[in-house]
Amino acid sequence: MAKLINGKEVSAQVKARVAAETEELKKKGIVPGLAVILVGDDPASQVYVRNKKRACEEVGFLSEEYRLAADVTQDELLSLIESLNARSDISGILVQLPLPKHLDEKAVLNVISPLKDVDAFQPVNVGRIMIGDYHFLPCTPAGVMELLKSADVDLCGKRAVVIGRSNIVGKPMAMLLMHENATVTICHSRTKDLPSVCREADVLVAAIGKAKFVTADFVKPGAAVIDVGMNRDENGKLCGDVDFDSVEPVAGCITPVPGGVGPMTIAMLMQNTLMAAKIQNGMIK
Repeated sequence: MAKLINGKEVSAQVKARVAAETEELKKKGIVPGLAVILVGDDPASQVYVRNKKRACEEVGFLSEEYRLAADVTQDELLSLIESLNARSDISGILVQLPLPKHLDEKAVLNVISPLKDVDAFQPVNVGRIMIGDYHFLPCTPAGVMELLKSADVDLCGKRAVVIGRSNIVGKPMAMLLMHENATVTICHSRTKDLPSVCREADVLVAAIGKAKFVTADFVKPGAAVIDVGMNRDENGKLCGDVDFDSVEPVAGCITPVPGGVGPMTIAMLMQNTLMAAKIQNGMIK
């Protein structure tokens, strides 16, 4: 039976650490601030934004929310971001993705100051992750690394497989694993004989958005299995990319859905925002 990696517990530890550091900053007159921009009325995005606001309250941050109409123009959105870039009380800026199709996502991300890019999607920060000289990490991959650390998974010299090559999870996930001296394979829809490739992995990260796609025949006995997916099964129940019931008896440790990677994403956003406040106040170079 696999050890369960509890994301709720680990995320609570991260947020407690951030809250304690925030209290120390407040003694110096510094209050980290996060501005979240939501365009349109996508229900899932509204839930994410609400959770981020609640997390800010938990750790003692200033939190501002900007809800824009779905037909907002590109110029209006860029103007708002530029005004937030200029404000000293806003440490981090987050634009909730996806955006409506008439908006240029790349242009929107490019205009966010690299020092306030707490999602770590801006090209400057993406490049810094590539060379291993970074301040911010994309929140989900950073959360995965925190979970592996909490489970005492030693990555040095191990084989890691990441299923999924998105800019948000797959690619940066591979970079972070590599920085910890794992030998990394990135798999995707064109990978041949995917199960056999995955069975080589000591650490398997599933991030493809297909419900219960990873079954027991993908998993090396004793492997650490991290499920980044967030899907609905045939009964409308929340589930991940991993078929938990078949994989759990084979794996050495595994994250559940819900309660695994999900809570970590927002916790790491809080950590990034704290880091941004320190950088902007000359405490970190």
